[in-house]
Amino acid sequence: MPGQRRVGRSTWSFEQEVRIISSAAVAGPMEGEGRLGECYDFIYNDLYAGQETWEKAERKMLEDAVSIALKKADLTNRDIDVYLAGDLLNQNISASFSAKAVGIPFLGVYGACSTSMLSLSLAAALVEAGYARYAAAGVSSHHCTAEKQYRYPTEYGGQKPATAQWTVTGAGVGIVGIREQGPRIRYATIGTVTDRGIKNPFDMGTAMAPAAAKTIQTHFEDTGRTPKDYDLIVTGDLAGVGHPITRELLEKEGYRMGDQFQDCGLMIYTSEQETFAGGSGCACSAIVTYGHLLEQMMKGTYRRILVVATGALLSPISYQQGEVIPCVAHAVAFEMN
Repeated sequence: MPGQRRVGRSTWSFEQEVRIISSAAVAGPMEGEGRLGECYDFIYNDLYAGQETWEKAERKMLEDAVSIALKKADLTNRDIDVYLAGDLLNQNISASFSAKAVGIPFLGVYGACSTSMLSLSLAAALVEAGYARYAAAGVSSHHCTAEKQYRYPTEYGGQKPATAQWTVTGAGVGIVGIREQGPRIRYATIGTVTDRGIKNPFDMGTAMAPAAAKTIQTHFEDTGRTPKDYDLIVTGDLAGVGHPITRELLEKEGYRMGDQFQDCGLMIYTSEQETFAGGSGCACSAIVTYGHLLEQMMKGTYRRILVVATGALLSPISYQQGEVIPCVAHAVAFEMN
């Protein structure tokens, strides 16, 4: 069929040269002290980022990431046709308020921690279809704002189990357009919401693992690719609990996931940092991808990467009412010529 852009049921194929024109990643102080500290465009000295509240700090981080990405692309906000962004806070307030500040036509999106690749997939689709010449995709999260909303205020000092994760403080933005250079967006596999009956908000890794495995398997089935076709396959924020579960689920389906199978939540912090099972949050996959992985592609370290951002679609109301945690994962395949 002429003009067909879908491969299989769930994967979008981008036939034009849709690429990441530029990207930016900003991070909080703890992230700056982690494994990838030298990869971020800016590191804040404290969790307030010069603002009055943590919520305003998160908003400021997202605004800064947009500004840095625009500057690196030698573009202005007037050049960007659409800004797709999301975060973890109720009603996407970080994204919405940042959109007011940056002055770009705005589409708010939500996929919990999967929003980094969700927003990027939609941005690439709009550029591929000609609805936008340039599109910006961005996400943010903040340890203290997420703790306050989903669990307990930080000041409460509640104890957590080893399965808990540490919400990453930071923001990441990618500018998408049609160019001849830069990491190319080749495929986007849209996930299906799944659940395995998990109700514990302190064990999101176990809850998200089946969604990650399902999306990765679907990507392989739709594209005909295998794990060996990628130099690196990273999940978003399954961390120390969910990542080995995902590996086991995929191996049961016949996919041998080698050393190139990693997780962003395990890449950000050092072993000395007390982050329980590892990192999580919208910014987890975003700052690793926009701050580290794409730069490594530009340097020639990697030729093909599959980023599978995972999201737990719970709310305080849903889990307090005893609901299970529905989860989703969205994958984007990047390539260098």
